Amino acid sequence: MKYQVLLLRFSAIYAFAGAFLGSHMAGAGGYSFRAIHAHILVVGWLSLFAFSTYYRLYKVPADSKLAFLHVWTAIIGSFGLTSGMWLYTLKPFALPETFTMIFYIVGGSTLLLSFLLFVIMTFKYSSNRD
Repeated sequence: MKYQVLLLRFSAIYAFAGAFLGSHMAGAGGYSFRAIHAHILVVGWLSLFAFSTYYRLYKVPADSKLAFLHVWTAIIGSFGLTSGMWLYTLKPFALPETFTMIFYIVGGSTLLLSFLLFVIMTFKYSSNRD
């Protein structure tokens, strides 16, 4: 599957999840999920959509290891950061705090690595537009 399509589909999933969470908070009148809701929309929906657009606009070789690492760290990092934030801040399960903190940190660090890889990608492949 092309990276642009894969990222677009995950972006759509995050858009729905963020909108659903926002409507739930509005209906319930409780805003304990607001930081998680915001991160789902920003790092999940908007960032993955922007990455998808980049892959659509620029010629990135299909066999690029850099692109492969970027795409999968973006997908895994988005999930890790947002679910780790949920586990750590709202404590929905009786999980050890050390576990949830490490999960949150690893998710965020993976996402940060994805953004660094994206910076490298833009310098490597931005001169060969369609």
